[in-house]
Amino acid sequence: MGKRRATPDIRERFGYVVKVRREALGLTQEDLADKAGIHRTYLSEVERGTRNHSLVNIERLAAGLSIRICELFEVIESG
Repeated sequence: MGKRRATPDIRERFGYVVKVRREALGLTQEDLADKAGIHRTYLSEVERGTRNHSLVNIERLAAGLSIRICELFEVIESG
């Protein structure tokens, strides 16, 4: 039997926070991708937690979400 993780990994938690913030702002994935200067399919992978992000793209996503980078990670850390 495989081991189950107690909590989602950082990519999944990050993606969830991005998705929740995007939806709270009333943005589609395409809207946010345009604002962040990234491709929509990349954003989809971010939100699903399947993409390992670069610091540059984390900064772009934070800007597109109108939130400071540290605030994104504060939400992730608070669970």
